[in-house]
Amino acid sequence: MKFYSRILLLSLFLVSSVQAQVGENLTIEQIHQQMAKKQLTSQSLVSFYLTRIKQFDQNGVKLNSVVQLNKNALAQAKQLDQYFKQKGLKGSLHGIPVLLKDNIDTIDGMANTAGSLALKDNYPSRDAFLVQQLKNAGAIILGKTNLSEWANFRSTSSSSGWSGLYGQSKNPYDVSTSPCGSSSGSAISVAANFATLAVGTETDGSVTCPAAINGVVGIKPTLGTISRQGIIPIAHSQDTAGPMARNVTDAVRMLSAMVSRDGNDNGAINSEIDYLSHLRKDGLKGKRIGIVRNLMGYHNKLDQVFEQAVQDLKTQGAVIIDNTDIETNGQWDDAEYEVLLYEFKNDLNDYLKNTAEGVPKSLVELIAFNKKNSAVEMPYFDQEIFEMAQAKGELSDKDYLDALKKAKSLTQGKGIDATLKKYNLDLLIAPTVQPAWKTDWVNGDHYLGSATSPAAVSGYPHITVPMGYVLGLPVGISMFSGNLQEGILIEAAYGYEQATLHRRSPELK
Repeated sequence: MKFYSRILLLSLFLVSSVQAQVGENLTIEQIHQQMAKKQLTSQSLVSFYLTRIKQFDQNGVKLNSVVQLNKNALAQAKQLDQYFKQKGLKGSLHGIPVLLKDNIDTIDGMANTAGSLALKDNYPSRDAFLVQQLKNAGAIILGKTNLSEWANFRSTSSSSGWSGLYGQSKNPYDVSTSPCGSSSGSAISVAANFATLAVGTETDGSVTCPAAINGVVGIKPTLGTISRQGIIPIAHSQDTAGPMARNVTDAVRMLSAMVSRDGNDNGAINSEIDYLSHLRKDGLKGKRIGIVRNLMGYHNKLDQVFEQAVQDLKTQGAVIIDNTDIETNGQWDDAEYEVLLYEFKNDLNDYLKNTAEGVPKSLVELIAFNKKNSAVEMPYFDQEIFEMAQAKGELSDKDYLDALKKAKSLTQGKGIDATLKKYNLDLLIAPTVQPAWKTDWVNGDHYLGSATSPAAVSGYPHITVPMGYVLGLPVGISMFSGNLQEGILIEAAYGYEQATLHRRSPELK
């Protein structure tokens, strides 16, 4: 008995030791420095996260954010530790545990499900291109995270963070409130320190909303700079993966590793940006920043926190220009939705053609599957979006082409670009989204407003950074700009973060 007690005490000591070394604000660079000093190994880091996931995600408060684990993660960490002894760092993410949203293909023995019972046995035959990029940089795929089922594109009354396969994920700052979505689990897991990094995906707000509501950094990059191959799609004209991390530095390092032109992605574009070079503490000095007032005003306490953020930006040398509204705001909503419905049917059918045996091979088959398994899949909300998408025609239809042209024009040339030019701005800002609302399976999500759509529909970059709290709930500031302007946004985001350091970890008991 004494022997086992000693083993238990030793295990707890090792976990505590790693926890002290990892810390909440330790960057990837600092982790690598500790590896070089033999104070930390990738294997001990993975062990720490696995223990913490079991303690708080599967037990304790049961946040339910990590839904699959890589059974080979410890062995892969051990191999990377050996590699480090012999050759040094394999890449910029050497030995760093990363969690993937469960709509991204990986061959690490985990299904790619989109949170749906229909895809529970969808084991991919190859990694998504972005996953291979992460592995090339030395990252370890630790597991997969829950999401709003089908990336929140099945019903108009859905609950963010709920999936038929995995159930409801919970906000670590208040488990009765929504984690937002659709990258719910990815944001929760980073906020709760279940991994160093996580990958989310966004069509409109699915990286930036959960990042803001869970008090972490989220980056939605320029469309096409990160490959979409191997991601269960909604719409190719807006879909992109993006990094989520506890600080801007790590998010940018991850972004740099993920960005690479994929010849098999028809919408891929080249990026020559040296992302890491834009991590400048004086990045706000001289920046001309416009406040988009018509993307706010829906929550008084949120606006009060934002006004303090504006003062902080001024203190760091930014030039603030007020009332730089996007004149076309909201005029693209119907066109965007039409585009998403058309592209979802087309893009999802293309993905399903190459899925594992026994998985539905079309949207029609998915609709039928959900009806047959309604007790699991539709206990709270239906699949009217699926049915609306199925009723759409081909991507050659005039209605689709007109809607696509309208959506892009109103958010690009007549939207963000026009606003930046009119006021001679470097970037635009607004509160990202309201504080978390109560999780409600009867009425669905309670969105009051957000700043996500202009950048999402245009395909332009968007970064959200923690800017404070409303009654203990995190809120974020959104920074967005024109095509391939990530450098400007990183400078502003990093300068603001380093000057304010608002983020506080959730208290898990």
